[in-house]
Amino acid sequence: MTLETTFLAQNKVSEARTCFSERELAIVNSYLGKGVYGLGEAYMQGLWDVPRLDEFMFKIFTTHENRRRLPWWSLAQYLAKELLLNPQAGQGAYEIAERHYDLGNDLFEVMLDKTMTYTCGYWQDSKSLDAAQEAKLELLCRKLHLKPGQRILDIGCGWGNFAEYAARNYEVEVVGVTVSREQAHFARERCQDLPVTIQLQDYRDCSGTYDAIVSIEMIEAVGKRNLKTFYQVVQNHLKPQGLFGLQVISSETLSRHSHKRLDQFLMWILKNIFPNGYLPQLHELVAPCKTGLVLEDWHSFGVDYDKTLMAWHSNFENGWSSLKETYGEEFHRKWNFYLLSCAALFRARLVQLYQIVYSKGGITHGYQSFR
Repeated sequence: MTLETTFLAQNKVSEARTCFSERELAIVNSYLGKGVYGLGEAYMQGLWDVPRLDEFMFKIFTTHENRRRLPWWSLAQYLAKELLLNPQAGQGAYEIAERHYDLGNDLFEVMLDKTMTYTCGYWQDSKSLDAAQEAKLELLCRKLHLKPGQRILDIGCGWGNFAEYAARNYEVEVVGVTVSREQAHFARERCQDLPVTIQLQDYRDCSGTYDAIVSIEMIEAVGKRNLKTFYQVVQNHLKPQGLFGLQVISSETLSRHSHKRLDQFLMWILKNIFPNGYLPQLHELVAPCKTGLVLEDWHSFGVDYDKTLMAWHSNFENGWSSLKETYGEEFHRKWNFYLLSCAALFRARLVQLYQIVYSKGGITHGYQSFR
């Protein structure tokens, strides 16, 4: 059944014709039979193209027929792997680093801003990617109420951008942990003159206690089955009344009433970009408040990820000539589909970006937040 006949069955054929050009409808009818997953695979192989991929995918994600249940067998297959096999346990925790973050620092140096920040920027008063990423780091430091001499744990420290910024500007000591060898090496080099320690290890192997803990878009690699363990690690290493700042991508994906094409795209992401990834749902982010953490602040700015991803894509395209010999055209198309489809998802508000601040046991005289 083509997209147009599907819309016709729902008396929505005019919507299909209005949303999509004739060329786009031909692409949809040719390759969407296997869902967004099949659409992505065909794009990687060079079987179709459009002038503005982000706008095309926005249309794909926002057409009316998306609001249908995910087939039970797709949901069962995913949950069986996630809940029974626990793919993030043991060496599985390192797979995402090996297949994604260890692709090569040259790729990320071309794509990212000058601080090598591979997370959403804060664009409220920012006009450039560099400014947005620095604003995000400053915002987190202020939300954590950092003071000179404090000891901070950065879970999933990446290339050391937060560790360097906090140590240099707030005179704190930072311990950063990552499972990526490429990131650890880069972070140690950039922070060698600062009170920063970078450890190549799993977050479950952390030791010591800290005045504050931060984790910026690392929890998506933890896995559904390990969320309770993740939050327990935070509580075990956070001092009483200490603050935990979490930046997280969240969506009600892969549930009985979820968005069909979002789920299909997530399957493509799991295969091609982030193996073993999982986007926590709202109730999972609130659940730790039943076991000792107090939710002090919740800040949503997912629309800023659209801008961030489009800026990354612009950098990637502008710098592709220096990368193409190493990575090849199929990778080029895969990365374009990844960046531009993700931008479309945030533009469609199907996935969200939150900064959440928890405290251990609550702040006696109340918490002051910042924006």
